[in-house]
Amino acid sequence: MTFNEDSQLSGGKVQRRGRTAAIGGGGVGVAAIVVFLIAQFTGVDLSGIVGSDGTTQIQQQDQTVQPAEECRTGRDANLRVECRMEGAAESLDDYWSDEAGTLGISYTTPGFVLFDGSTGTGCGQASAATGPFYCPPDRSIFLDTAFYDDLQSRYGSSGGPLAQMYVVAHEWGHHVQQLQGTFADTDRSGTGASSGSVRVELQADCYAGAWVGSAATTEDANGETFFEPVTRSQVADALSAASAVGDDSIQERATGRVDPDSFTHGSSVQRQAWFVRGYERGATACDTFSVPGSSL
Repeated sequence: MTFNEDSQLSGGKVQRRGRTAAIGGGGVGVAAIVVFLIAQFTGVDLSGIVGSDGTTQIQQQDQTVQPAEECRTGRDANLRVECRMEGAAESLDDYWSDEAGTLGISYTTPGFVLFDGSTGTGCGQASAATGPFYCPPDRSIFLDTAFYDDLQSRYGSSGGPLAQMYVVAHEWGHHVQQLQGTFADTDRSGTGASSGSVRVELQADCYAGAWVGSAATTEDANGETFFEPVTRSQVADALSAASAVGDDSIQERATGRVDPDSFTHGSSVQRQAWFVRGYERGATACDTFSVPGSSL
């Protein structure tokens, strides 16, 4: 989707988390300076390194800062990925603030953290390799935007703006499920094409589609719409992302084989179909739990 360039971003929905290095112990020797410079210029985590005298140590610490002040308008969101994340978050928050009542839930805004390299969460340590995820204990979404390069280069998505925002909308859908009690009520330990874990993921895809279907009507604080009307090619962009992260597509690329009994997120066809269902029919059509497995 293309942001309305005149829309205003209020800020505050997205936080950025970087890594800072702190040197402790009884003084800083040459070796400590060397490993510090390596950490800064290569990104290699050298926390825990101790000098030969046992006194010099470098520790990596999370530092949370607010998004860049440049993220103020829809024009900024069209140009910069971190501003796009802020704009998507503000639109999603506006949509679910209105829509949650139709699902019978009381809505609260999730946290949304962009991190670089790695970060600690209530669900454990996360890295770029973890991919985007929702952490229920933190009620927050965590995302390293480097994943978007992988989405295109490794997973074969078109990688356009709506493909990127689909990822955020899917994780936001998991927050809605947390509020619904879906995580608590669903056995997600099993695998297979009709397992509880697959049903949870397909519902989140459907919720993402529901937001896309209404995104052009979401408004900023001044009543200006965030987005221009969505186009067919932009919907295809989101569908390419849904297809790229289907279990069968990932397995085929990795091993050349597909094993439906090990599915945890759903096939490419399933993920696209439930996204379209939400896009066309809205969030109330996203009950994946009452559908027979053969119809998923």
